[in-house]
Amino acid sequence: MYSFENLPAMPLTIEGASLLHQMLRVRWASWRALGEAERAEVLNAAAAALTAMEGEGTAAFSMLGHKGDIMLVHFRKDFTALNHVELSLAKLKLWDYLEQTTSYLSVVELGLYDSSEKLYMALAERGIAPHTPEWNAEIEDTLARQRTAMHPRLFPEIPANPFICFYPMDRKRGEHKNWYQVPMPERQRQMQDHGAIGRRYAGKVKQIISGSIGFDDWEWGVDLFADDPLIFKKLIYEMRFDEVSAVYALFGTFYVGRRVAGNEIGSLLDV
Repeated sequence: MYSFENLPAMPLTIEGASLLHQMLRVRWASWRALGEAERAEVLNAAAAALTAMEGEGTAAFSMLGHKGDIMLVHFRKDFTALNHVELSLAKLKLWDYLEQTTSYLSVVELGLYDSSEKLYMALAERGIAPHTPEWNAEIEDTLARQRTAMHPRLFPEIPANPFICFYPMDRKRGEHKNWYQVPMPERQRQMQDHGAIGRRYAGKVKQIISGSIGFDDWEWGVDLFADDPLIFKKLIYEMRFDEVSAVYALFGTFYVGRRVAGNEIGSLLDV
């Protein structure tokens, strides 16, 4: 009889698209100091660049609240492509009139709790020790099949819904409550219950989870897209009562924005 006590505690994950969120504030005094013709020239160049980027996986949002004026969200195939986006934007004249207040780097992540449990136990029953060449080969074979099956979810397009809510989050690892010391079957149960809440909002909100451990200051990033921003409040509030959130979740800053087409970026900088 095998148990998880001597097996890896970490569930397998598969990763996909690389994500970059950029929160920007307009330098209004400098922008207003420009002449009308010069502002038009700057905006025309920026609109053309953002419109082209939209076809590659970029979306612009008008931010609500004091945390910034514009949020740019980029979905790309890898970090090299994201770096190219950053460098291209920095070359725009408009960038001289924007201040990046913060950013967030992550990759689309799907956790395989159920598959991990079944695979770890099956390998243990066959007498295959963790982290041996045979074990690693079996793991990679499973991950390869999952990547193929889940490809559309790993490399999604940015949903076209008009509103976005983005926030980073952690799992507690403090003195009294530590998510990473909870046995895997219990973590799996809690995550299944947590996911059941999200599934009740299918059709009303689209969620993309990205992993950022080793990439940014929090462990995950969460993007929610909806036609009605009130759904963000209802979904997140309901999840607050779920065990995995109520006991183990820590939340970062929330950013909410309204979608703006790249060729309409000028509407955000009217003076």
